[in-house]
Amino acid sequence: MTHVHGVAAGGHPDEPHGDNYASRLNWLRAGVLGANDGIVSLAALVVGVAGVTSSTGPILTAAVAGLVGGAISMALGEYVSVSSQRDSQRALITKERHELKSDPAAELTELAGIYEAKGLDPQTARQVAKELTAHDPLAAHLEAELGITERDVVSPWVAAGASALAFAIGAVLPLLAILLPPPEVRVPITFVVVLLALALTGYISAKIGGNPVLRPMIRVVCGGALALAATFAIGTLLGTSGVVS
Repeated sequence: MTHVHGVAAGGHPDEPHGDNYASRLNWLRAGVLGANDGIVSLAALVVGVAGVTSSTGPILTAAVAGLVGGAISMALGEYVSVSSQRDSQRALITKERHELKSDPAAELTELAGIYEAKGLDPQTARQVAKELTAHDPLAAHLEAELGITERDVVSPWVAAGASALAFAIGAVLPLLAILLPPPEVRVPITFVVVLLALALTGYISAKIGGNPVLRPMIRVVCGGALALAATFAIGTLLGTSGVVS
């Protein structure tokens, strides 16, 4: 396929056609969602503590513990998830490589059958299969049969680090919002800052997915407001009831 300045022949310059575009999009979306988790989780935690006490010490302790614990939890979850995905992908790639080596003729017929099932006539489908096999047989079969490429096998360490970083970046905002203002206004300021930040993450997430922005923004803001209100109410109730002193 002919390319001009990185754009496939016949393609529009403003349309992404890179092989790993979907992968980059998923990473970006995961980063936004990780930051959103950091914002909501830490904000709910510190607002809950602020409902019990206006003292900076306990709030700071809870905030730092929540940030570190949350980031580690996110990293661990992502590491386990991506490790399982990577192991499955590697097993599929190994299996496909073995099949190509042991019975290339059958694999060629299978590939031609896949393209025939997509609407090509048998002769064209076989010609396409032959040309793709001549270029890169493993890549041709992985993409047609499994919808993956060898580049799709990501590092669980990278995924874990990215997830922890995204969470920590999001968590820093409510941490600063609760600690910097005077005690008498720190809770309302935190509410405002967090809800504005959530509106922004909802906007970015919608834009990444190419969707209308209003509904995702409303969903994420309402969810965040509910979490903050619930934890603050619980903290206040515990503080006034004498259960926590």
